[in-house]
Amino acid sequence: MILQFTKMHGCGNDFIVIDGIHQDLSQISTAQWQFLADRHFGIGADQILLVENSSLKEVDFKYRIINHDGTEVEQCGNGSRCFVRFVREKALSNKKLLRVEVRHAVLTLQEFDNGLVEVNMGKPILTHNEIPFEPGHSPQKTSGHINLYQLIDSPVPEKTPIWISTLSMGNPHAVIIVDSCQDTPVLEYGPIIEHHPAFIKRVNVGFMEILTRHEINLRVFERGSGETLSCGTGACAAAVSGILQNLLESPVTVNTRGGVLNIYWDFINLGQSAEVFMTGPAKTVFDGKISLPEI
Repeated sequence: MILQFTKMHGCGNDFIVIDGIHQDLSQISTAQWQFLADRHFGIGADQILLVENSSLKEVDFKYRIINHDGTEVEQCGNGSRCFVRFVREKALSNKKLLRVEVRHAVLTLQEFDNGLVEVNMGKPILTHNEIPFEPGHSPQKTSGHINLYQLIDSPVPEKTPIWISTLSMGNPHAVIIVDSCQDTPVLEYGPIIEHHPAFIKRVNVGFMEILTRHEINLRVFERGSGETLSCGTGACAAAVSGILQNLLESPVTVNTRGGVLNIYWDFINLGQSAEVFMTGPAKTVFDGKISLPEI
């Protein structure tokens, strides 16, 4: 099978974007998805984004996300911005405002004349069974409007307790406040927390360094992909966590290793029912074709 694709990125979080409207993707196996995402033998990407038709009324497209390890996940913020750019560049739609179906939600995406894309990421989810998160008997404390948990079962070699906040932006996130993103052993802590038994479906792990009440540095170890240069839902989760802890105020500038994202969440006026808006770039790198091996 010859597959047409486009390579894109949002703040260095890179994607293979595939038109599933004019190509049949139904027979592609998990091993073939893994091959495409492999940086040595395939194309290489953090995730694969599929553009498909939606059966929902007043929804323009269906948006599916395949992780680097071949698993399908619920949400990808940086990918959603690339999604908008892709469907407009490929003349699948001429709308600047799109409604897109993802797992369990519908996103509103808007491209501005300056090339930036704003995504309405919806409301943050804090209920444990919806994240999902099962803290068990883990020690907990309250910080502002959110609880923090110490995962005592994590064999993280740290003398001081590691307190995490948990929430979902359509996918599960754990947020940890650190003194320095640069000095934090993200590649050591990330997989331990990702696979902690309290997170039934694993978790994305964000390491947040607070610079001011309106600016943070952030590194994210993504579930199924490892550390990426940027994570849109991770940026939203970090901003929401900081605002709930009374440590940040909206809007929040999020500096990732791949670029800058801007997060707006009007918690002061609307409370937890406020929707989260993320704005950032989306870039096309190249178009190509690849022959899928029989694996």
